[in-house]
Amino acid sequence: MNPPARKPALDGVRILDLSRVLAGPWCTMTLGDLGADVIKVENPNGGDDTRGWGPAFVGGESAYYLCANRNKRSIAVDIATPEGQQTVRALAAHCDVVVENFKAGALQRYGLDYDALRRVREDLIYCSISGYGRASPLADRAGYDYVIQAEAGLMSITGEPGGEPMKVGVAVADLYTGMTAVQAILAALIARRNDGQGQHIDLALFDCQLAMLANVASAHLVSREEPVRFGNAHASVVPYQLLPTADADIVLAVGNDRQFRLLCEQVLERPEIADDERFATNVARLRHRDTLIALLNDILRTRGAAEWQRRLARTGIPTGTVRTVGEALRSPEAQARAMVDTVVHPTIGPLELVASPIRLGGTPVRRPAPPPRLGEHSEEIRRQFGLGL
Repeated sequence: MNPPARKPALDGVRILDLSRVLAGPWCTMTLGDLGADVIKVENPNGGDDTRGWGPAFVGGESAYYLCANRNKRSIAVDIATPEGQQTVRALAAHCDVVVENFKAGALQRYGLDYDALRRVREDLIYCSISGYGRASPLADRAGYDYVIQAEAGLMSITGEPGGEPMKVGVAVADLYTGMTAVQAILAALIARRNDGQGQHIDLALFDCQLAMLANVASAHLVSREEPVRFGNAHASVVPYQLLPTADADIVLAVGNDRQFRLLCEQVLERPEIADDERFATNVARLRHRDTLIALLNDILRTRGAAEWQRRLARTGIPTGTVRTVGEALRSPEAQARAMVDTVVHPTIGPLELVASPIRLGGTPVRRPAPPPRLGEHSEEIRRQFGLGL
């Protein structure tokens, strides 16, 4: 007999989502994937800003909005009015967690800040997401991913050597902050289970982007040297970059000296390169980077990408081709992992969404519900909590 099916990990947890755009909605969508009941509060006049961000649009909804709002219910509330503020306070009394990303002081003016809402629920967990944090000289400044990528160092190390600093092609500061918020909320829920107390979580995009610099930040703190841009190459490992072949570029990631010898002997059929003291160790390869890469370019251009990929696959040396977004989404790997799911949306019909990457063996994430239309669940939520219509 099969054991009874287990509920999703966050079944019974309720989230009041006062956030919009990306970092906050990404956080609450992930909590919804894990089984939480997410109530998304939106201004009746237009709702979440991303509803108007295009292209692309389908069935009256923007692709941007659709990417971060599955598994939620939407209620339209104008929090600038006394009636709207009372509605949010009433909802907060029934919620375990509040997530918001307003500028500092904005919700305090409406009586919806942490100190105000914990009076309606003493053990409330309240997560504030902002550009620079509540305790910051820049607390009053709005936080935008692009600006954060610039000010927190990421753009300075992204781009071609000698070229201009570049932002990453997706809003990584927002996304990383959203995932950090998920971790913080889960930790706060565990702490509340242990001692019965809620707490305020203060998350800054700036802080999260600094933390995301990882080894690059550590190298600077150790050496006090400013990192430089390496384009598609690695600052500390060679060869570890995009390289040309006769017909297409490939990515080659040689992580150690053993793999480099395999590359030379079994893939390139040039063992003398591995024996050359200029290239025998990664430290030496770093000093002679330009010479080695020029040599590899000449050799790799003698055959096509498919042939080199076959040879590399036999050795286990990490390699890949540069796919388009469409190619990646439709790849055999994505299909095997069910990373694109289809839901039925009331105005769009069948709608493909990128699925949650979380795989829990015992308490799997819930199947996606379509991102809600603005105020789609207003009546349902008001009836559920006795808020009046």
